[in-house]
Order: sequence, then structure tokens, then C-alpha cells
Amino acid sequence: MPYYINPKMSSVFAAILLGIIQGLTEFLPVSSSGHLEITTFILEHFGSDSLPQENILMTVVLHAATALSTLLIFRDEVTQILRGLLQFKWNKEFQFSLKIILSMFPAALVGVLFDEQIDGLFGGRVLLVGSMLIVTGLLLFVADKAKSTTQSVSFRQSLIIGIAQAIAILPGISRSGATISTSVILGIDREKAARFSFLMVVPLIFGKMTKDILSGEMASESTALIPLIAGFVAAFITGLIACKWMISLVKKSQLKYFAYYCFTIGILAVIFTVL
Repeated sequence: MPYYINPKMSSVFAAILLGIIQGLTEFLPVSSSGHLEITTFILEHFGSDSLPQENILMTVVLHAATALSTLLIFRDEVTQILRGLLQFKWNKEFQFSLKIILSMFPAALVGVLFDEQIDGLFGGRVLLVGSMLIVTGLLLFVADKAKSTTQSVSFRQSLIIGIAQAIAILPGISRSGATISTSVILGIDREKAARFSFLMVVPLIFGKMTKDILSGEMASESTALIPLIAGFVAAFITGLIACKWMISLVKKSQLKYFAYYCFTIGILAVIFTVL
């Protein structure tokens, strides 16, 4: 998600705060984009004169940090994927690599073909965000109740999980929540579901970073080096903690607590919009 800097806030403090938010929301199933939309709407509603300004460079740095934390935690799996791609043999490593690639296609296709339409979904559509947070809560709640979860990811399942990731482009639908819940509902082992979910997004993060860099929008931005480093470190450390914590929660069937949170925020957002 794009990150914003409040011009009235200390740049280092803001960078650390944004880094912590990125580290948490990249892995926890609460929809970072949905929370950003709600926060912006509240600030505008109450006539704030200090709305944050989008900072592409900070966005790239923070996403790089959480991508690096993912690569560090799943270094064995990443090595397996790379080894599989280079072997060109129909073994487990090569098949797993193809499943990761297959899972990326739906979101990448939607992102390329419907870029302008996706942008139109953001910008104060709090009713949509609230409704999608409730949907996220339902997915998490149902997944938490799943009993038969012993399978490995198949090619068909990897495509279905990829479609879930594409749907999570909607503000309010948590990417990790949608992909992990879909995996568990399909009967995939809980730990394997979490690991697959976090691995499948890494290439998309790097793709989005590359797009932002090539867009040329960063050329007009001037962010000091220290805030960038502070944000990177905060996002990296928080990402390590959040990723390990999320895997543990999925294994213990404790997604329902995030479901209750999404229900609460979603219902409040809907009520606030209607009233």
C-alpha cells in the first residue's frame, strides 16, 4: 500500500511509525489498505488541515524491508524455489516453484488490466472498506473452524489461492487473510498455508517496487537518509516478529481473534458512513 508522511510530524518518528505499521499489516490479516482509507476519511471528515502526503520513496523502502524479512524467514523455501527453477526436472522443488508462479498470475493480470479501475476503488469509499472488512472477518472465522487440514498445495489450489489474492486488491480485504483462509478452507495444512501465502506475495512486492521506481515519481521527492533507514529497520524487525507470530497463530487456530477485530472495525465503518 502507498505510505504517507504528515508534514507536521517528526520525519524520523513518522518513518519508524510507518515501518511498524508496514511490518504488522504485511503479515497480520487486518487489511492495511482498508485501515489507511478509514484513517484518511476520518481526518477529512473532521476537517484536518494536516492530511499526510504520499511518499513513493518511503513506500518502496518499507516494502523492501518486509520483503527482506520474508526472504530471511523463508530462506530455505526460497532456496528450494530457485533450485527448482534451475533444475528443469519434474521434481518437488520444480513443481513448488511452478505453483508459486501460477499463484501470482491472477493478481498480476488484474493489476495490469484494471489499474485505473482499481485506483477508483480508493479515495474515501469507506462503506466498501467496511463491507470488505466484514467479509475478511467471515473468511477468517470460517477458516478457524476448518477441521481437515492435512493436504499440500496442488496446482489447482495454487490457482484458487491466487484468485483469492487478486480479490484482496479490494480495500478492506486482507491479502494474507484471504489467501491463508482460502488455503485452510481448501484443506491445506495450516502451517503450509501460511508459508505459501507469504512466499507467493514476495515476487509481487518486488514487481510493485520496480513499477514505482520506473514511474519516475520518486525523482521529485526529497526524503532524508536517516528517516529512510529508521523506517527500513523498523519495518524489517517488526516484519520478522509479525511473520513468525502469524504462522504460530495459524497453526494454533487463533484467527478468530482477528475475525472479531475485522467485524468490529467493519461494522463501525459502515455505521459511521450511513449515519
